[in-house]
Amino acid sequence: MDINKEKNFLSVVAYIHNDENDIAKFIENINEILSNNFNKYEIILVDDASNDISVAIIKEAVQKIKSCTVQIIHMSYYHGNELAMNAGVQLAIGDFVFEFDKVSIDYDDKYIMDTYRRSLTGYDIVSVSPAEAKSKGSQLFYKLYNKFSNNQYELKTECFRILSRRAINRIFSMSKTIPYRKALYANCGLKQDTLYYKTKSQTIEKDSQEKHYRYKMAVDALILFTDIGYKTAFILTLVMMAISIIIAAYTAFIFIAEKPVSGWTSMMIFMAVGFTGIFAVSAIIIKYLDLLVGLVFKKKTSTIESIEKLTH
Repeated sequence: MDINKEKNFLSVVAYIHNDENDIAKFIENINEILSNNFNKYEIILVDDASNDISVAIIKEAVQKIKSCTVQIIHMSYYHGNELAMNAGVQLAIGDFVFEFDKVSIDYDDKYIMDTYRRSLTGYDIVSVSPAEAKSKGSQLFYKLYNKFSNNQYELKTECFRILSRRAINRIFSMSKTIPYRKALYANCGLKQDTLYYKTKSQTIEKDSQEKHYRYKMAVDALILFTDIGYKTAFILTLVMMAISIIIAAYTAFIFIAEKPVSGWTSMMIFMAVGFTGIFAVSAIIIKYLDLLVGLVFKKKTSTIESIEKLTH
């Protein structure tokens, strides 16, 4: 055991889905960095039903590794990043756990150890994010999410992150089924920080299955973790109420000034009030569902950021 290396046990959990072009370099880089800095560590690769030769490349690459345990989790079918990574984190036993949502490297390797050292200064979750998000869709999603959620920390595009064991325990105590990890991380109440990097010129192509999953996850996250649905319904209710008032006023004017068609006045008033009622009921239902979702997915009792020991 090298006394100059870190004593904490470190776990790496990385998501794999059709990454045959990037996985070998990732394994080589991460193993070299960790073997130079840690006495004990493990690497967990979650293969989310890849249909290329990613697994074969992994098995060939790990033959050179003698300093740690490498495990591959084979998902039965395509689960998507969230559920697949959840399976990997559950298996990890490290004091600190690195989560790599992608294995393509568009950052400087130094950020891996910088992230770990930053976590030792009192942060339970430290993320590494590009200074600018490349995708317009991602920019729109995070803008909407941060605007309509009440999280202490804003969500952003992240490349990887490190979590303390306390953070992992907190997350799993908040929700056994984690539909969107980043939302729970931002809502867990623990101290967090972000390191930003300038991306290298690299284009990451996603297959149609992954694109569909990401779009669906974005919609689900907005519904589950924000009040965008309730606010939208509430605004539409106000709009319909205003329109109803205008229609009612116009109907009264026609009734007084002219001779309307028999039944026209009552029909217009009924339609105006009816549409307003429909949107009002929708707003109430959405608010009720939002409360139920909050009890299931955002439930927590008290959240402690940190405990400072004053005496020894």
